[in-house]
Amino acid sequence: MGRRKIEMKMVKDSGSRQVTFSKRRSGLFKKANELATLCAAQVAIVVFSPGGKPYSYGHPSVEAVAERFLTLNLRSRGSIPRQLVAQPQREAKVERLSRRLNAILNKLQAEMKRGEMLDEAVKAARKRSKFRKPINEINLYELIEMRKAMGQLRERVKQRMSEIEASSSLLLLSKMATKQAES
Repeated sequence: MGRRKIEMKMVKDSGSRQVTFSKRRSGLFKKANELATLCAAQVAIVVFSPGGKPYSYGHPSVEAVAERFLTLNLRSRGSIPRQLVAQPQREAKVERLSRRLNAILNKLQAEMKRGEMLDEAVKAARKRSKFRKPINEINLYELIEMRKAMGQLRERVKQRMSEIEASSSLLLLSKMATKQAES
């Protein structure tokens, strides 16, 4: 149907209301996440669905933001319970853990993309290779050819490794000579 402006009034149909709630809830949580990420803000949202089911989003957590809010309200009244005095340490720890979690999630996402790229590269290599069949479908002649090709590949790899070792040895000797000349 596309995007269009809708009149701000309660949706009458309960099925449509539930769909609207789900879409708007996810959009609201997404905006809260963006606010927390872009502005380093602490955000907490608690929403109850039309059916009465609770949903929440919090950065670093709903509990941490709620405790901070309650602590500020208690301070303004002049009485702070002793349990809340250590609140800044808890908030700092939650923030550190949240940053670690975000970093790990970013690494996970990067690794998943890398895995997808490797899968695509393997598929592309199989298309270019003369050995396109799965190993259990190859006949004896093709196996012999594959073994020969693998032997040639092994020799090329050994040769390349020798070249790399030789150049790294020369580089190391060059660096050592440079350091001796400087001293």
